[in-house]
Amino acid sequence: MTSDLSIALAQLNPTVGDVDGNIALIREARDRAKQDGADLVVTGELLVSGYPPEDLVLKPAFLDRVEEKVNALATETAEGGPALLIGAPWREDGKLYNAVLLLDQGKIATIRFKHLLPTYGVFDEDRVFDRGPVPGPIAFKGIKLGVMICEDMWNGDVTECLDESGAEILIVLNGSPFEVDKTDQRLNLAVARVSESGLPLVYVNLVGGQDELVFDGGSFVLGADRQLPI
Repeated sequence: MTSDLSIALAQLNPTVGDVDGNIALIREARDRAKQDGADLVVTGELLVSGYPPEDLVLKPAFLDRVEEKVNALATETAEGGPALLIGAPWREDGKLYNAVLLLDQGKIATIRFKHLLPTYGVFDEDRVFDRGPVPGPIAFKGIKLGVMICEDMWNGDVTECLDESGAEILIVLNGSPFEVDKTDQRLNLAVARVSESGLPLVYVNLVGGQDELVFDGGSFVLGADRQLPI
């Protein structure tokens, strides 16, 4: 990268279905990041809806609410301060995606969709979401961001495509619940992606409880040298 980029990791505790409350969490995180001089705030996966939303995303009224509140939040970035990179369910061209949206300069600047959908354990995303194309980098402040959502990091193919497309940093929005040894598994996968690409990596997870799931946070940053700087 040729310039500096200050990124705030917003490790938050959303509630499934509470769109207004979850948007308020994002707004509070942005306010704190603004005081710290951050350029970009990154949340975990599907933060706006809460995770996992399951059949809530099959309700048009719920998706209407998500879109209304996200668009309203986007307008708040017009007055300066950090941009937002947030996770939300999103409709486009008659399909429904697990998405990440860049809110910047008063609008939804860019959208990317989750490419690899898990169908194991507590996850059943293939039933409610459409699979997105392999994501390309997002241009932000002169830097190309290689953005992935959860399972996209678990497989090296998405990272390879982002690297070949000119990404300069990898950013992962995750909703990964606690399991024994899961922290080591996440870190090992992240190290593998950094080793393959030579790119630094930012990983943001959810924290808190949702039904039988416990999200244990553990967000981190890896340098291009595969070391944890913080």
